[in-house]
Amino acid sequence: MGRAMTLRTQLVLLQSAIMLVVIVGSGVAAAWVQERAIRDAYLDRMVGVASSVAQLPSVVDAFDDPDPAEVIQPIAETVRVASAVTYVVVTDVAGVRYSHPNPDRIGEVVSTDPTAAQSGERFVGTQTGTLGTSWRVKVPVHDADGQVIGQVSVGILEAELHADWLGSIWVLALCLAAAAVVGVLLASWAASLVRRRIHGVEPDEIKSMLETRNATLHGIGEGLVVLDERATIALCNDAALRLLGREGDELAGVPVAEVLDARLEPLLADAGEQQLVLAGERVLVARADPVVVDGRTVGTVLILRDRTELDAALRDLAGAQGMTETLRAQQHEFANTLHTLGGLLELGEADAAMQVIARAGAGGALSSLAPAEGVLDLEVAALLLAKRAQAREHGVELAVAPGSTLRPAASTAGSSDWVTVLGNLIDNAVDASGGGRVQVAIADDDTDAGRVVTMAVDDDGPGVPEERRQRIFDLAVSTKTHAAGLTRGYGLTLVRRVAERLGGDVRVETSPLGGARFVATLPVDRSEVPA
Repeated sequence: MGRAMTLRTQLVLLQSAIMLVVIVGSGVAAAWVQERAIRDAYLDRMVGVASSVAQLPSVVDAFDDPDPAEVIQPIAETVRVASAVTYVVVTDVAGVRYSHPNPDRIGEVVSTDPTAAQSGERFVGTQTGTLGTSWRVKVPVHDADGQVIGQVSVGILEAELHADWLGSIWVLALCLAAAAVVGVLLASWAASLVRRRIHGVEPDEIKSMLETRNATLHGIGEGLVVLDERATIALCNDAALRLLGREGDELAGVPVAEVLDARLEPLLADAGEQQLVLAGERVLVARADPVVVDGRTVGTVLILRDRTELDAALRDLAGAQGMTETLRAQQHEFANTLHTLGGLLELGEADAAMQVIARAGAGGALSSLAPAEGVLDLEVAALLLAKRAQAREHGVELAVAPGSTLRPAASTAGSSDWVTVLGNLIDNAVDASGGGRVQVAIADDDTDAGRVVTMAVDDDGPGVPEERRQRIFDLAVSTKTHAAGLTRGYGLTLVRRVAERLGGDVRVETSPLGGARFVATLPVDRSEVPA
């Protein structure tokens, strides 16, 4: 089996074929135009000669002479030689010649139809006569009364026309041949340039590379976003579209700043570094690697990893560890209480034992959330219970303000949004409190615009300065230190994103406890309101 032609050879042959078709077509058109121009030029000459001879008084008067040819023949030959035509023949209405390049033909009837001029109209066409096939013009001769008395026929042989045409066409052919040679050379240069641009890769190799690239690009779990030199998206894989929340969209040509909320200039300038970015309500870690071709940077590849689930798992782990420590402390507390009760009972002090039981209350750190507190949504109630235990482990008292109410959500999506907002606000408050008090107030109101849930979280920490209250909701802005494995600076950003998506807002104020108060207003869609 013979080896397939290289891409360069295919390009040269294809471009040469296209070029030759264009050149040949142009050449044929130009030759046809040239031939028509030659014929038109001769036509104008023949019409002028025939009209002039037909109007000469000496020629018109000679028709009444006994021997018209004696006068007309010399005039016709003189005109023929001067005008460089093949013949000038003057005949009467019956077609009898009075002039001819061959004097022996004078007095004979013409070989073509002599009635053409009897109508008084001019005739133009190709006919075959005694001298051969010729391109001719026939003009009637009129007497003083306007009657047709004869005709003047002026013509040039078709062979002479072709000879003139061939004499001019060789220049055109030479130019076209030179253009064809130059075109082939340019086609070869263009093929070489294309081959260099694709780094000498053949079509079969390109196909294989494309298939491999697609399989690799769309088969990996990490998000890959290829950017050009202008930080515009050139390519995204399926995982990147999923992480960006744009599945089914075509992001090619979209500036990356429109899909990622972060300042990417430092990341793109420092290869190998990682940076926290936010796509909608999803937290991602981005790493930039330059794309270098032939020693020149032509773009950047952003590798995206999802940190939302990882951070949630780390927070859950931290909560589980806190819960474990709380249970361990509770175990010691219960053990001490039981020992005390056992001793009192052995001493017969039943009343003292009852007082110890009364002081124990609900039984330790894992007290329940009383239904009287009004939080009836199970997920939010469970969140408050878990956060209360975690806060107690950090030496912080988490209290639910009296009069707080929250009816159940009509869907899991509604509860999830509430948990996201309240959980992040409580985490920030506990961290900022530093061993004091955090209070949560929840209001569930029905207004003219619909149901609105308002969540307020107060702490007794240092608070947020007035000049930082707007920037505190920006991505990666945080006053906290970065704990091991945890990413700071996006909790409040997520809170604002969720609030804005629901049509509400979140703001920070000065708390009566001395620290900061974060207030989130969350409208509830009417379709989410339970009957």
